[in-house]
Amino acid sequence: MTSPNMTHKVVALVSGGKDSTYSIYQCVRAGHEIVALAHLHPPDTQDELDSYMYQTVGHNVVGCVSRALCVPLYEREIKGAPVEQGLEYTRTDNDEVEDLFELLCEVKRETQCTAVCSGAIFSTYQKNRVEEVCARLGLVSIAPLWEREQETLLQEMIDNHLLIRIIKVASIGLNKSHVGQLASDLLPHFKEINKKFGFNVCGEGGEFESLVTDCPLFAYKIQVDQSEKVCHSQDDMAPVWYEKFTAVSLVEKSGMKELSLRERLDFFTKQGS
Repeated sequence: MTSPNMTHKVVALVSGGKDSTYSIYQCVRAGHEIVALAHLHPPDTQDELDSYMYQTVGHNVVGCVSRALCVPLYEREIKGAPVEQGLEYTRTDNDEVEDLFELLCEVKRETQCTAVCSGAIFSTYQKNRVEEVCARLGLVSIAPLWEREQETLLQEMIDNHLLIRIIKVASIGLNKSHVGQLASDLLPHFKEINKKFGFNVCGEGGEFESLVTDCPLFAYKIQVDQSEKVCHSQDDMAPVWYEKFTAVSLVEKSGMKELSLRERLDFFTKQGS
């Protein structure tokens, strides 16, 4: 963790989803400088990868997130696997965590970053691994969303104008029809299946994945021009569907490109007051 009075040059771990995006939002709000984005992706031949650490669905849109934020992106292919699956982590050859270590080595060398921001909410497994890598590199681990109540947190994201598109479903109560919809429209349904089945409203159990197509920090909106819904697993109770993006474009937001992330956030705050 970091002192509330200390600001850092932060590299943000990004997937394009709501948690990593809102963590950047919170870091900017706290006065940190986002100097780079870091993203781990599956091999080019795969739409997604069964990873214990990383959201990989929608990985081909992360470049658009970088351009929307106007922050440089560093990427690396995931070559490892979840070899060490215990709650705690120590350096393990051929583990997917070592891909994160190598990526952050490069980012630290080129940006002189002092901290790493992640979107962890309740996954001690993921948070421990980010912290272990940060410890090896002498970096501070920042997790602004850690242990936030999920329903309140998702509502807060929506209230702060994150446009959250559902791009994968893998849960009882969700199906193909929910892919491509907005979290703001689905929140009442999420609450309902939470009461029925214990559904995690923020998707912390892997119930769904998301893509943020606009937020106050973006200088460009991400526009999905063409996509298709792909069935990964046709389970009777919890079918797994995801959205494959084939054409995506950026729509410039007037006057935002010249502003810093903090200035964009302040501008939006003033507009809303």
